[in-house]
Amino acid sequence: MRVEQLTCAIGAELLGVNLANAARDDGLFAEIKAALLKHKVLFLRDQDITRADHVAFARRFGELEDHPVLGSDPDHPGLVRIYKSPDQPNDRYENSWHSDATWREVTPLGCVLRCVECPPVGGDTMWANMVLAYEKLPETIKQQIEGLRARHSIEASFGAAMPIKAPGAQGRLPRCRAPRGPYPPGNR
Repeated sequence: MRVEQLTCAIGAELLGVNLANAARDDGLFAEIKAALLKHKVLFLRDQDITRADHVAFARRFGELEDHPVLGSDPDHPGLVRIYKSPDQPNDRYENSWHSDATWREVTPLGCVLRCVECPPVGGDTMWANMVLAYEKLPETIKQQIEGLRARHSIEASFGAAMPIKAPGAQGRLPRCRAPRGPYPPGNR
C-alpha cells in the first residue's frame, strides 16, 4: 500500500490496496485506519467491490447504523444507497457543507462513501479539517467561543421528511446533541 498526501491540511490517496482485502486482513486494515486517523480523509480509486465488501470493510470501524430517513439496502443493513439522475436538481441535502450524523447521541467516526458513477460535471465532494481550522484560530477568538455550545439537529436537512416515530428515534425525532466539555485538543 502506498500513501500519497494530497494537501497540507487534509486527505491522502491510497494506492495498491483493495478494500475487499482490507475487510478480511487485520494488518492491512490497521494500516488503512492509521492513515485515516492521520489524514482525516482517504481516497481509493477504481475499487471493484461488492456491496457486501463495502459493508464488511465499513463494519471494521464499528457497528453500522441505518439512516432514519433514507434507510438501508434491504440485503446489506447499514449501507445507504443514494441515487441521482441528471434531471434531479442539485439543491439537495448533500450539496451543502455538512457533517454526517453529528446529531446522534454517539457520533460516528466517519463514513465509507463509494461513487459508482460520477457525472461528467459536478459530483465533487469537498472536505474541511475542522480540527486544524480551530487550531489556527487566533487565541482571542478561541477565548470568545470557549464555553459556547452548538445545537446539532437533523431537522434542517431531513426533519420534514421524518415520521414522528422514525426507526431508531425511540418514539421521537432525534433532536440534538449538545457537546459536553472540556475536550482534549483535537476532539472538538
